[in-house]
Amino acid sequence: MKRWTKLYLIFFVLLFIDFISKYLVYKNIPQMSFLHPYYPYGGIGLFDNFGISFSINHVQNTGAAWGIFAKYSKLLLFVRVFIVICLTIFLGYKNKDRKKDLPFLLIITGAIGNIIDYFLYGRVIDMFYIKLWGYSNPVFNFADFLITSGIIWLLIIFVFEKVKKRKL
Repeated sequence: MKRWTKLYLIFFVLLFIDFISKYLVYKNIPQMSFLHPYYPYGGIGLFDNFGISFSINHVQNTGAAWGIFAKYSKLLLFVRVFIVICLTIFLGYKNKDRKKDLPFLLIITGAIGNIIDYFLYGRVIDMFYIKLWGYSNPVFNFADFLITSGIIWLLIIFVFEKVKKRKL
């Protein structure tokens, strides 16, 4: 299979998973409320053991991570679109290192998933809620997971390249 065929296939599969997970949460789970008397704040608890809990909840976020810049949702939309355009151009024309294709694709796919949310719902739908030993982490979605995974992957590649250059 050619490079672009694989990348398009991965892109559409991941985007579909993001879309369907958000749609199912949007339609079937009431919005999260910290005032809800039952854990996990109106969501569906999946795991609660050894101080770690994981649940599916419904949160609508008009901002970026942790709800920052929530009052600037249109500006965030333009920034997201600009980043997607720049990364897509880089991936298509400038990236000569094929091992960076997939991490860039993950970032692009996640960003597009959150952009689509803005047009469908007017905000981003988040659903994964993890609590670690009493610390309540921000609720996130599959697109956020893709973006974070892509960034971490690129950082690992960068670190290994630096270490390899130092050994030479």
